[in-house]
Amino acid sequence: QVRLVESGGGLVQPGGSLRLSCAAFGFTTDYYTIGWFRQTPGKEREAVSCISSSLGSTTYYADSVKGRFTISRDSAKNTVYLQMNSLKPEDTAVYYCAADRWLQFSLCMSSTEYDYWGQGTQVTVSS
Repeated sequence: QVRLVESGGGLVQPGGSLRLSCAAFGFTTDYYTIGWFRQTPGKEREAVSCISSSLGSTTYYADSVKGRFTISRDSAKNTVYLQMNSLKPEDTAVYYCAADRWLQFSLCMSSTEYDYWGQGTQVTVSS
């Protein structure tokens, strides 16, 4: 059974850091494009970052997080991470990871392209 489980969210002060994890079960992330998305109440799901299969390991970032967030993959742990630094209150959201094996990587920042989703983890940036 394919399953994605996010963890690592929480409450952090502005300027702080968090590392989100996306653990995969039932498939090998090396062969999948993995994306991170976030959503706040009343708003559409927003793309944050994505990473191609390990054959390419190309990454994309939303302009709003470029230079502050880093996506990475640990093949041994079958887990993809999102390191978030210099957090801002506007980063507050539920963060989701998603996976798809066959999507065209140029479309990896589009949420409609993914077949598998996790349940999300809450990130709150507040003093």
